[in-house]
Amino acid sequence: MNKHKKLQSSTSLDKRSIDIRTQIIKVLQVAGRGHIGAAFSLVEILRVLYDQILIYDPTKPQWHKRDRFVLSKGHGCIALYAILAEKGFFPENELWKFCSVDGILGGHPEIKVPGIEASTGSLGHGLSIGNGFALNARLDKSEYRTFVVIGDGESNEGSIWEAALFAGKHQLSNLTVIVDYNKHQSYGPTSYVQELDPLTEKWSSFGFAVSEVDGHNIDALKTVFTNLPLSSTKPNAIICNTVKGKGVPLLENNMEWHHKSRVKEKEIQFILNELKAIP
Repeated sequence: MNKHKKLQSSTSLDKRSIDIRTQIIKVLQVAGRGHIGAAFSLVEILRVLYDQILIYDPTKPQWHKRDRFVLSKGHGCIALYAILAEKGFFPENELWKFCSVDGILGGHPEIKVPGIEASTGSLGHGLSIGNGFALNARLDKSEYRTFVVIGDGESNEGSIWEAALFAGKHQLSNLTVIVDYNKHQSYGPTSYVQELDPLTEKWSSFGFAVSEVDGHNIDALKTVFTNLPLSSTKPNAIICNTVKGKGVPLLENNMEWHHKSRVKEKEIQFILNELKAIP
């Protein structure tokens, strides 16, 4: 774990990654609440998927040839909302109504939002939904692919491993599970709450083709996603080593920022200044 932490911390952020994080903080500023650590650890994963990998049409969110994306760890949704708005799935002004009664964006994704394939946030369910999409594509002889992002804390759920058994049995090579492996969950390190290592070996034993990558390295993410499927007879698992709260030292691996409510303006300004100061 220490080896991964050293690698992750040395991964620099470019302007686009900083801009997305800035947008996330601006959403927090107007809403006064949100899961920031989980959103920050997801940014590069989502950025690469939506910039270069996923097939979709924001003007036709239900286009039948689109790839399906499920954010099973739904509490990281502000990062996804920021990117969906940028891509044109809904107007940017919806971001400023996050968790408001007059907006469409809640604290967890809901299918009423254009670009959201499944309502998630009750942890452990997204992979089973992804299995359904992937199996349907096979039965329908469709070429769309399914990507599911799960959390490492979420991986404590038995339903994740039931779904993994199903995917392995049915050899769903059109399914990719992406683990946001930031090694922290709501009240502490995963090594304290429930150890997951050796995680790569676990997914392999469930019949997955597995690759491990620095989840903040744009080129590495692009390479591994571009080379999918890893096997023609196995589902894919991509273990993304990430840092919870990546980019701002105050937030990194700081469980006080797992979820924040009633955020003070001086905290917001401090974080925005920290993001501006990244070289």
